[in-house]
Amino acid sequence: MTTTKPRIALIAHDKKKDDMVKLAGEYLYFLKGCTLSATGTTGGRLANELGLTVERKHSGPVGGDLQIGALLVEGGIDCVIFLRDPMTPQPHEPDINALVRACDVHNVACATNVSTARLVLSQLKEKTTW
Repeated sequence: MTTTKPRIALIAHDKKKDDMVKLAGEYLYFLKGCTLSATGTTGGRLANELGLTVERKHSGPVGGDLQIGALLVEGGIDCVIFLRDPMTPQPHEPDINALVRACDVHNVACATNVSTARLVLSQLKEKTTW
């Protein structure tokens, strides 16, 4: 069990932002006790629609994924929830790949779809006591 606040990064491609808001709503009480970082628009929606406190980075295409990656490499992120749209080409694909690779290199959980995100968040919720 951990007694420290989990530090979670939340990122969603445009076609997955509604899914992210819904997912965060399912785990709202838990997420309110976490330290959250997010890319620009995703963070804005989570703050405005759910009242979450989120440290907002730039949007993904202008460096937000890289900002989250840098935070992760410095040890400031415990897990990444990155709802990716695999059917739409992304202009910043190299940044996305760099972030996912950083998760692998630094052994940080990275959920890229809603099913996996639920598993990761449920496990974190179960292991956290604060």
